[in-house]
Amino acid sequence: MRENFDRSLKIVLTYEGGFSNHPSDPGGVTLEGIIQRVYDGYRDRVGKPRRALTPSMRGTAEWIAERNAIYRAQYWTPIQGDQLPAGIDVTVFDGAVHSGPYQSVKWLQRALGMRDVDGHLGQATLAAVHAHPDHDALIADMLSRRLGMLKSLKTWPTFGKGWSNRVANLLQIGQAWAMGSVGPAPVAAHLEGGVARAYASDVALPAVDAQDALKGALGGGSITGMLTGAQTQLQPLLGSFEFIGYLYTALTVAGLVIAVAGVGYSLYAGMKAKRASRALDGDVTAAIEKGSFA
Repeated sequence: MRENFDRSLKIVLTYEGGFSNHPSDPGGVTLEGIIQRVYDGYRDRVGKPRRALTPSMRGTAEWIAERNAIYRAQYWTPIQGDQLPAGIDVTVFDGAVHSGPYQSVKWLQRALGMRDVDGHLGQATLAAVHAHPDHDALIADMLSRRLGMLKSLKTWPTFGKGWSNRVANLLQIGQAWAMGSVGPAPVAAHLEGGVARAYASDVALPAVDAQDALKGALGGGSITGMLTGAQTQLQPLLGSFEFIGYLYTALTVAGLVIAVAGVGYSLYAGMKAKRASRALDGDVTAAIEKGSFA
């Protein structure tokens, strides 16, 4: 809703806190939720020289005006915040700030059961939102998908508690707004790492690609190739010395063990990669522990 931008921004600003620069945060230097890269882009666009974000900027009239303009242009407008119903607006808005508008809209589209999940909030998505009979349930579905992706990120062990608190608190606020109520106060999620950016590029993928693992298991890998080569060299000597037979058998067993392990890892890597892809597409959910922020 148009009138909800200011109060939605207050929610997000409470989650984001002030200045941060955690070494594990992919967003890097951040001031009140605005990362340096986004701030540089804004200053370039309005024809002002770039400057570093610093804690001393907070509270100044110039910074507040810039901050609010960035939030509206970078996050609120792309998710059609003025056109979204109460509760849905703040939920999609916070997701856009945290993980990007494209990702947040995908959670909404998945929750709506749309066939075309493209990450762009157009007229078809708006129509589906307004036609949805239960915005309370829609908000819960969106946030469970958001948490599902967050748990798939490699930064989850570091920032998971803050992210969980942020999502759980937003669930209560969004559902309250959808019902015409106020809801609880926003929590200071930034105190427990909830300010860290959660980008799709940080999804945890297997160390070795499934196809590479399978190739190695079936003879295309360097170790498997070395074992096969050694066996070939020993074949003419079989029967001449007893220890040659033992060595040949050992190489055969080693090759079988590596093959079985490679196939097993290939299956594991394939499943993990598929789940990661589903999480990024908003197709993985996770249970939200209500009240975990208390």
